[in-house]
Amino acid sequence: MAEVNLLRSLPRTARNIQERATAKDPAVIAIANEFGAEYWDGDRKYGYGGYRYDGRWRSVARDMIAHFGLRPGMRVLDVGCGKGFLVKDLMLECPGLESFGLDISHYALTHCEREVVGRLHLGNATSLPFPDGSFDAVISINTIHNLDRRGVIQALREIERLAPGRAFVQVDAYHTPEQLELFKQWVLTAKFHDYPSGWLGVFEEAGYTGDWYWTVLER
Repeated sequence: MAEVNLLRSLPRTARNIQERATAKDPAVIAIANEFGAEYWDGDRKYGYGGYRYDGRWRSVARDMIAHFGLRPGMRVLDVGCGKGFLVKDLMLECPGLESFGLDISHYALTHCEREVVGRLHLGNATSLPFPDGSFDAVISINTIHNLDRRGVIQALREIERLAPGRAFVQVDAYHTPEQLELFKQWVLTAKFHDYPSGWLGVFEEAGYTGDWYWTVLER
């Protein structure tokens, strides 16, 4: 297990935290948690505010390929793949790599890139529909924190089952009370979150032996 920032090459996304905090109400949160059209491609108050392919994940894909030593013929799974942008870019950066994704959002999967049609599965991270040890690496970015604590532990166990010791998860966290307050103003879908020390305890409880990093909001 190691803390490693595999998303370090992504450009920083502008977030109007005050505007999001003002717009948040139970109806907005309920719509966001449907992970449908509004969440992906609707107003920013519901989620992404338009999630379109622009190639920014290619540098992340390169770092992941290098980190896991992925080669043509190996198999990698993105749990919480959304529209499959990283799945596509992993294949572009390593031709012959067998890259797949899984997501709970029917909308995202039916608005995927043409190159990943047939490679994306509808499902929940708590019950991954694949045999033990069937992947050379499993990735899950900003996804499992959308489950409650019990679900997080189950999802980590499932990820571990598919690729023991060869996984990477990134989750919402904070290092200071000020960062926690920013997170509370911004969050729409995360059901479980904690300081890094709390997350490490969850990893240990789940028997997760892969790598990890944190999504931390800052002004």
